[in-house]
Amino acid sequence: MEPAPEGAPDPGPEPDSFHSLLRLKSRSHRVTLSRKHLSWMEEPGRGQGAAGQSFRMPVTEVIQVCLGKRDVSDPDPRPSIPENQFTVFYVKRGSKRQWSLETLLFTAQDRDLSHQWVQLLQQRTQQYGGRRPKNLLVFINPFGGRGQAIRIYSKVSPLFQLAGIQTQVIETTRANHARDHILQEDLQGVDGLVCVGGDGMFSELMHGLIGRTQREAGVCEDEDDAELRPSAIRIGIIPAGSTDCICFATVGINDPITSALHIIIGDSQPLDVCAVHHQDTLVKYSVSLTGYGFYGDVLRESDRHRWMGPFRYNYAGFKTVLSNRCYEGTVEFQAADHVESNPRDNSRCRTGCLVCSESSGRLKEDGDKAEAGQTQQLQNPDSNWQSAEGPFIAINLTAISSACPKSPDGLSPTAHLADGSADLILVKQCSMFQFLRHLSRHTNQKDQFDLPFVNVYRVRALRFTPRREQSDAEGAGASKKSFFGSLCEAPPSQSCWNCDGEVLPYADVSVRVHCQLINLFARGIEGVRRASLFKY
Repeated sequence: MEPAPEGAPDPGPEPDSFHSLLRLKSRSHRVTLSRKHLSWMEEPGRGQGAAGQSFRMPVTEVIQVCLGKRDVSDPDPRPSIPENQFTVFYVKRGSKRQWSLETLLFTAQDRDLSHQWVQLLQQRTQQYGGRRPKNLLVFINPFGGRGQAIRIYSKVSPLFQLAGIQTQVIETTRANHARDHILQEDLQGVDGLVCVGGDGMFSELMHGLIGRTQREAGVCEDEDDAELRPSAIRIGIIPAGSTDCICFATVGINDPITSALHIIIGDSQPLDVCAVHHQDTLVKYSVSLTGYGFYGDVLRESDRHRWMGPFRYNYAGFKTVLSNRCYEGTVEFQAADHVESNPRDNSRCRTGCLVCSESSGRLKEDGDKAEAGQTQQLQNPDSNWQSAEGPFIAINLTAISSACPKSPDGLSPTAHLADGSADLILVKQCSMFQFLRHLSRHTNQKDQFDLPFVNVYRVRALRFTPRREQSDAEGAGASKKSFFGSLCEAPPSQSCWNCDGEVLPYADVSVRVHCQLINLFARGIEGVRRASLFKY
């Protein structure tokens, strides 16, 4: 809800608009319902020459309309007395992109007018309220993250009930339970998948949905040049994990109520996905981090100390920094051909991003050409390839910013959600203190790429070939290069890949970015909005 723009001329009633005098907060208001907005203005009292301030609410953000008086603590949509009143449940924006459920209580002159308003508001919401889900399949991971998923879902489930959304809830009991269910069970009538958990739970839903879609389309996922098909089913995330990077990077906050409201109003945000292959076999899909070297070592080390609990990540990170390991190899990458953006242009991907919108247009044009039998591609698959030689401390590839509460700008602050590319960050050999300087810039908003040993590229594909394994003598020699490294064990000749928090136990991989392969119940991070001058 926001005030109408100051000084804007009154456009007059739209052809399909409906208006009448209603009471709000014991004051008379002229309330108007157009095709896409509900607006109201306080009528001037006696002796007052001008009307009060006008407010406007998009019907896309109306959650429910109920006869009678209801409030957020009792959002039961059953009619109540008196029936000349009706309650509008809507999205209210707070600070830091947090959404909440609020109500407006209108009083009409009589019961019939109240019923008419409820009927019209419900019709407009259905007509112009976007693609709202009707049936959701909800997966809850009761053990992951903070172990609070069941309690968190109990807070948002009444919102789905209020909105008239049917839900089937499954509590997972093992790893890949959700993925296997999506791959094997009947999804007829399901128009949305929801995970209540962390990034690992989201990954299960993503793998199950992509895999099922390719199987039904007859596409072989193991072919790294296959054109993967997107699914019409969207994925929603109710954050209940330790980090919830995907939710934070696509909504801007890790708040269960905010995410539930995005799901209810049917927001849709396409998302690029990286397919990771090893020796002509698909091994993983990734949307946030595909990292070799530092982040691979941190994950591998933390897996050895699970008994420490969450502290193992701090321990593993500290130990890996002290080791300051470097790895030899060759990175080959295909530079993105579009010129609308680059990783250092300081533009941020926000709601309605023009870069992502142009990618959507190109994607549609390619689809139209394919349907028309025109098989030529806009970009030669063998063009724009470049290479870089190690030694590398870290090789990081991310299709999104990978922002999280601890690192609000993420690994690559200007990465786009749906432009068909990923950002490749190469950190070459440097001292431990130089590398710490690079890491610290993930949290202090300084340019983390403005360092002589860091290079960043916007790419569509990647291949990495490690150098041949070192001999024992070479490995022993390498371990003596660093005093802190000598306090740890001798460095291995190869690292492993950290793929969205899972270890890939080999070094040579190829990665390809698939443009807008999945869709989330989100709208991207909203920009700064003008706050309401006062609250109703």
